[in-house]
Amino acid sequence: MNRRNRNNAALLAAGLALVPCAFAGGLPATQLAAIHVDETLDPDTLAQADAASAGVVSSEQIAQRPLSRPAEVLEVVPGLIATQHSGDGKANQYFLRGFNLDHGTDLSTAIDDVPNNLRTHGHGQGYNDLNGLIPELIDSIEYRKGPYYADDGDFSSAGAVRIRYKDRLDHDFYAISGGEHGYVRGLLAASGDSADSRWLGAVDLGAYDGPWRKPADARKASLLLRHRSGDAERGLRLTLAAYTSRWDASDQIPLRAIRQGQIDRYAQIDPDLGGDTSRQTAAARYHLPLAVGELLLNAYAAHYDLRLYSNFTYFLADQVQGDEFEQRDVRNYYGGSVKYVQKWMSGSFAHELAVGMDTRYDAIGTVGLYHTAARQRLATVREDAVDQASAGLFASWSTRWSNRFRSIAGLRYDHYHAHVDSNIAANSGSTQDQRASPKLNLVLGPWHNTELLLNAGRGFHSNDARGSTLRVSPGDPAQAAQPQRLLVATSGYELGLRSMPTPTLALAFAAWRLRIGSELVFAGDGGTTEPSYPATRHGIELSAYYRPSAHWLIDADYARAHARFDKTNPAGTQVPNAIERTASLGVQWAGTGRWSAALRGRYLGPAPLLEDGSVRSSSTTVFNARADYRLSKDFTLSLDALNLSDSRDNDITYFYESQLPGETQPVADFHLHPIEPRQFRLTLRGTF
Repeated sequence: MNRRNRNNAALLAAGLALVPCAFAGGLPATQLAAIHVDETLDPDTLAQADAASAGVVSSEQIAQRPLSRPAEVLEVVPGLIATQHSGDGKANQYFLRGFNLDHGTDLSTAIDDVPNNLRTHGHGQGYNDLNGLIPELIDSIEYRKGPYYADDGDFSSAGAVRIRYKDRLDHDFYAISGGEHGYVRGLLAASGDSADSRWLGAVDLGAYDGPWRKPADARKASLLLRHRSGDAERGLRLTLAAYTSRWDASDQIPLRAIRQGQIDRYAQIDPDLGGDTSRQTAAARYHLPLAVGELLLNAYAAHYDLRLYSNFTYFLADQVQGDEFEQRDVRNYYGGSVKYVQKWMSGSFAHELAVGMDTRYDAIGTVGLYHTAARQRLATVREDAVDQASAGLFASWSTRWSNRFRSIAGLRYDHYHAHVDSNIAANSGSTQDQRASPKLNLVLGPWHNTELLLNAGRGFHSNDARGSTLRVSPGDPAQAAQPQRLLVATSGYELGLRSMPTPTLALAFAAWRLRIGSELVFAGDGGTTEPSYPATRHGIELSAYYRPSAHWLIDADYARAHARFDKTNPAGTQVPNAIERTASLGVQWAGTGRWSAALRGRYLGPAPLLEDGSVRSSSTTVFNARADYRLSKDFTLSLDALNLSDSRDNDITYFYESQLPGETQPVADFHLHPIEPRQFRLTLRGTF
């Protein structure tokens, strides 16, 4: 660790020492809004969450976070880190509980009940692009970790996040932002209501060049329209959302090229990388009383398009044209859910039964991989059309046996079917799989505002359907390939403690373990299956939320994870890119006058980059800050300082072989994507 890294780590450690223990990104309970009304936390919210690692974060907390990218809003989840290894239009890289989640595998994300993860995706399974989010409109973020919940299905073994937008605004507003490196953003949002309905509309436009030697020329637009009618007993909500983006990318670069003076940290090897993407979504949600319970209906339809150009190995496979490739994904996907909830008393016992079903169908017209040069196709590696459908049944039964004991037992059953029509006939075919997943959660307490929680369950994640029908290698049809199962089982358990020792402090501790049956994945970058092995992860999480006065909010968290393959892996037992430690600290101050401010720091610890542990990444520490000045009742000026300490750490680091122009042999080397240098962004927000 160099001197700058040591100083940054020491600064973060000093900040953590200001509070009695590590703190969480949000109060570990499912109701949080009350803490922004009173100076104390509400002890009644303690009994709402079923696990110490679950919680909800309110819009007030989210609004005070300085963000360099929209997906960083997920860092309100304790222990979750969102980074980037490419251009601003590509989905972020996520880390949680000892997983390098790539672009979303094992981290399910839904926006207003519409799943955002894309299965059998051109770039990566569970691809989770959140660049179209409008953070200012988020009402709450609910997070869960572990396979303990019956209504969480695919991709949720490490964690599940549910983002909910607001139905109305306190004030209509606009925001105009500008900053270094060509950063420009404009946001306009308005809402209205009548006797039994309300509407909301917003448009978000942005442009950014970045610090890169070849400007990113990133351009994006997001649109949100929604209408809600009815009341708390019976109501309908309709939502239309659209997002489009294009960008040039600075992908990860080899360390040797920097050391040899060929490029600097903000340059590219291949200048033709980047892409464009779009998504349009229509969704409806209806709730109504039924018998003695409540019925919830949800339906959605979406169109998605991606064209992505990448080059990670430069001239390793093709010394003349280079290794650039295009990934294409064009699809429509549809789905919905129905859920019935009923509550009743049986003597002194309180019961709640929830039963439901969710279903989804992806009609993927084109999911392809092509060898390219300067964004021109040279050859087709593989091109497929895929139809993939799933249905899941779930039920959970919650019983409060006494004032100090409740249980939640659940069961989920999923069935998946896929048909692949490949340009390589041998890789066409149909496949299906199913999985039953029992769940059990026990909550003991509270005693002196303290609860003990026990959670256990089985879950799964789906594999790319193309891998389940794979028979020959796309790069060499004479070479046989081994198909993979469509569903991979996971199992986990957790022991948690949640406490409110004082009216202004909430603490949580979780010790967890998660096993995944196989980390075998279909690699969209190569069009084939990458071998891997079963793995087990375990760790601890410490979190809390502290409000010392009406004007101060302090949150932080610390997480440690240990990830290992089974000993059957001949290359070694360590899981590459499995981050071992994360920590974050947030301090928010709401002044009595016109000023308010926030400071956030996050630490991403080192990780093995090879299975034998012989090569490791360095840690990364970043601080962001915000200062707000209320010019008048209707106008506020905000200054964001991103990477406040001007850290020269890396957003992400890999280790693999590549070949540069002029090199006669492949070279195993670090490949990194640097954190962007310190920059300032100014925002004027006005209400009307």
